[in-house]
Amino acid sequence: MTYEVTERGIEIIPKGKFDLKNTFECGQCFRWDQRNDDSYSGIVRGKFATLRSENEKVIIEGITEEDFHEIWKDYFDLNNDYDGIRNEISENCPRLSCAVGSIDGIRILSQEPWEALCSFIISQNNNIPRIKGIITRLCEGFGDKIDHGSTFPSAERLAELEPEDLSEIRAGFRARYIIDAAKKVSSGEIYLDEMYTAPISDCRTQLMRITGVGAKVAECTLLYGLHRLEAFPVDVWMKKALATHFSGVTIEQIGRYAGIAQQYIFHYSRLNPELVE
Repeated sequence: MTYEVTERGIEIIPKGKFDLKNTFECGQCFRWDQRNDDSYSGIVRGKFATLRSENEKVIIEGITEEDFHEIWKDYFDLNNDYDGIRNEISENCPRLSCAVGSIDGIRILSQEPWEALCSFIISQNNNIPRIKGIITRLCEGFGDKIDHGSTFPSAERLAELEPEDLSEIRAGFRARYIIDAAKKVSSGEIYLDEMYTAPISDCRTQLMRITGVGAKVAECTLLYGLHRLEAFPVDVWMKKALATHFSGVTIEQIGRYAGIAQQYIFHYSRLNPELVE
């Protein structure tokens, strides 16, 4: 990855393609919005930014160079060579070559762990527009006001509440899960920061101690919130894909980038629904 500070912002040439639409609309995040000019705006760790593509460059507007190094470089996984990762996945598992080649430019974001956990609790039995609406109301109602929006409320802030206090965000049954997660994280019963390096099986067990957190939410938290790229979320669609077109493919066979491969499999299966019917 190379970058340059210009009047327009931080101009980046990443290792491997960085496609904004494929990254922000693949279901891994919920606080990025597309604007009329095809740029995307969002808030990460209390900082607002706008991204736009220009040929092979990605331009991040509204940030400082210091914040680029402290927040955005890791958030967008800019030091990872995604072309090399795609090749490694195909070499480890040649049957996935068709999936790897079906889409380019998805990068796995390194989101704040608590935000990812809470967001994927909200995502259960839900569609993306409604998930985004609930999260927006959660941030507006309980986060801190900043320019262009609100921060994601901390676990400590939400731990002070009871499920009925979240009625205004219209999360339904998920309100109880959000509060249980907040209380367990804020008390240290669930310590997310340790999960960056702890054995992943232990992390799954810990996360599923939270009311309403099953295997998929735990796996999404590990992949999208803790950047455990070996994590492999499985939903109904993924089960069908693995059982039909990719029958016999194992996570162990895919290797250390199974979570990135999961995005390719998911996209390929969506493009070819007849393969998983």
